This record gives sequence, C-alpha cells and structure tokens, in this order.
Amino acid sequence: MGIPATSYVELPDLALLKKFDIPAPRYTSYPTADRFTREFGPEDYEAALQSRQDEPLRKALSLYVHIPFCSDVCYYCGCNKIVTRDHARAAQYLDVLAKEMDLVGKFLTGDREIEQLHFGGGSPTFLDNGELERVMTMIRQRFPLQKDGEFSIEADPRSTPADKIAKMAELGLNRMSLGVQDLNAEVQKAVNRIQPFELVRDTMQAARANGFHSINMDLIYGLPLQTEASFARTIEQVIELSPDRIALYHYAHLPNIFKPQRMIRNADLPSTETKVEIMFNAIRTLTANGYRYIGMDHFAKETDELSVAQKNGTLQRNFQGYSTRADCDMVALGASSISKVGRVYACNPRDTESYYAAINAGRLATMRGFRLSDEDELRHWVIMKIMCQFEVKKSEVEEKFGVDFDSHFAWELKHLAAYQKHELVSLHPDRIVVTPKGRIFVRAVAMQFDKYLRESDRAGGYSTIA
Repeated sequence: MGIPATSYVELPDLALLKKFDIPAPRYTSYPTADRFTREFGPEDYEAALQSRQDEPLRKALSLYVHIPFCSDVCYYCGCNKIVTRDHARAAQYLDVLAKEMDLVGKFLTGDREIEQLHFGGGSPTFLDNGELERVMTMIRQRFPLQKDGEFSIEADPRSTPADKIAKMAELGLNRMSLGVQDLNAEVQKAVNRIQPFELVRDTMQAARANGFHSINMDLIYGLPLQTEASFARTIEQVIELSPDRIALYHYAHLPNIFKPQRMIRNADLPSTETKVEIMFNAIRTLTANGYRYIGMDHFAKETDELSVAQKNGTLQRNFQGYSTRADCDMVALGASSISKVGRVYACNPRDTESYYAAINAGRLATMRGFRLSDEDELRHWVIMKIMCQFEVKKSEVEEKFGVDFDSHFAWELKHLAAYQKHELVSLHPDRIVVTPKGRIFVRAVAMQFDKYLRESDRAGGYSTIA
C-alpha cells in the first residue's frame, strides 16, 4: 500500500500502523504545555519581555490574538470558546485586550516590526466589521506592522460574508484559514455545523477577489456518519476549490472532557479501520493532486510558502501549527493564549474571569509557564528538526550545543532501532532521517527525544493518528 515517491510520504499497512500509532504530543512546543508550572508567574514573563528589550539584536516578532467567541456550538469542538450572540461580551473582551496590549507593548518598543499576526479562537469572525476595525486599530496604535507581513485570521464561512472579507482586506489581513471539517450535509447536521459547499466556495472566491494571498482549509476525519465514500467526495470538492494549504485532523472523541461531544452518538462514529482508510485515501488523493505532505496532518501546494520553507530549512512549529518564520518570538494576547519569548513560555488563564481580573488590576495575566534549560533548548531544537525537516544532522547539533550526539542521545538511538527495523527511520553515522514510510509516525519518532515524557511515562492525554 503506497503512493508515488514524489509525494514524499508512503503509507504503512494496517498492522504497522497499529504497532506504531501510539499516543504522542503534537509538539507545538517543547516541553509540551502540560509540563508548564504554576511556579512560573507574571513577574517571570515580564522579565523575559524585558530581557528581549535589552538584546542588541532582537528576534523577529509574531503576535497572536485569541478571540474566544462563537455564535453556535459545534459538537466536535474542544477549543477554548464562549458560545454567545451577545456582542456586549465582545466589547468587554476588547476593552481588556487593549489593556493587555499596553502592558506588553511597553516592552516591545523600538523598530522591530510585527512580521506575523494571527487571530485564533473560537471564531474570530464572530466579530462584526466595526469590532474587527477596532481591534486592528488597537494593534496598529501599539505595534509597528511589517509592510509585507503575514497577517492571518481563522474564519467560519457562516460568519464571513463578502462585505466582512472586504473589510478584513482593507484592514490589512492577507491570509485566511477556513474551518470546513466536512462538506457532507449529513455529517454537518450530526456535528451541528451546516455550511453548504456553495457557501464555502463563495467565501473562498471573495477572499481571493480581495487579495488574500493564502487560504488554508481545516478538515476533520473520524466525525459521525463519515464513510470512505462520503469523505472521498469531500476531498474531491476540496480539490475543486483548490486551497493553498489543507490541515487534515483526526477527531478525538472525549465526551468526558468536552461536554458538546456528548451530543455525538458513539454508534455514529466510524470504526478505526474506516478512519484509517478515510485518512489514507485522503493522503493519496491530495498528494496525487499537487499537495506536498508537510508533516503529520498538513499539506501545501508545492509553490506555497510552507513547502518552500520546508525545502530551505526555515519551517518551524508553534501553537498555530507549522509556520514559515524560523527563530521568531511570539507574544500571545487574550484568554488561554501562550507566548514564547526567548527561553520562556507564558500561558494566560483559560477562563475570561481570571484573565479580566489580572489585566484590570494592571498586571500580566500569566498563570503558568516554563523556562527552558540548556538541555531543554537542545531537545527542543532536535524535536523541531524532526517535526519540520524529517532529518537531524548530528554535526549541526554538535556545533550548536557542544555535545557529542551519539553519547548524549545513546538512549534515544537505542530505542529508535525498532523504527529502523521497520524502515521508518534511517540511522546514519552523520544523521537521523525519517523515511517516507515513517513520516506518518513523525510524532512518535520525535517523542523518543522527549525527556520529560520518558521520565514520567505519561502519554494517555495525547492523541493518535487513528
């Protein structure tokens, strides 16, 4: 069972998938967010921001803004969100967001421009045109935005009419990520997200007409009532729409954790075997139609910036997934947002009440975080090379961190032998390579270098491929 070598990934048989499809982190950070500690607080984050201010050559800067509101609940969703139609709540949130911008902005003065801006949620397009203009004005008054920067927004086609798209373009947004999940009407009904193909098509056409440079589409496999045939049709329609990027996520059914998922009947969920075939068929079709397998669940056209970044070695991962800008500090604003500044992760509280209380009291809302040690930095670098490039060159590690690779990672090399036995990795004297056959298991390969996970043997909270 395989696909053309030019598509950069080969599909394993079911027995191999079952053997190596183990719960593993997505490595949007290292250490992972579940390692963050409450011993890290606002003063620690403030010190990290100050240390950035004191650096003669500051890193590039990215800004993330979390908008937690949604008009309706999607039954599959596990995001941090507030379901409401009361825009007075959005006005209150933006008031507090402006105060947080002031608190962090005093450390970000100077000529270093914001190269990346991303609105996540929730549904950022919950905001109406006036609210979108307000938040962009808030940002521009406090932070210099790069003329040719990447400014993106997560969009719900149901709340993104043509006039709102035109307003977003007018405000400087130039990239869009569309939440689609599935285009089958019965599946949409089962997850309470009705958005016909024509609505998605019209949203994409309006985005392109207004100059959006890149459009991503989020899809989910494993949803109730999905079949191989129904999702194959969805993939055909997606290819017809031709987004620049596609994220194909696995649905994790955890109704004990996420209450909306209790509206989904277990009997309606596809079997593991069906989910595997849905995923494999999607990978085959996408890679046969001009999409490069970037890693895990991400695809991009060969000409897209993600593909180019992977080819030239500048691809990175952060809390928004794969990104084109390497070595970039990220300042995150809003409830549940996570910043990465230098060697520090700083996380805001998930609930708006705690977030409001801290910011209104004139202090940063950081409620937990993590400061990376030298060893953490080393392992972060290795894990991100595996996740983004499918390869680690030992000489680069040795030159950058001053260690002997084979002795320092003797435990990891020993445990990777099983992956080499099944041709999922190639262990060379000078490098480690994740093979095309092993790329679907890249999280499990990277996990071998996760010292915290190894020492605690905690993997139950992580997802699998199927």
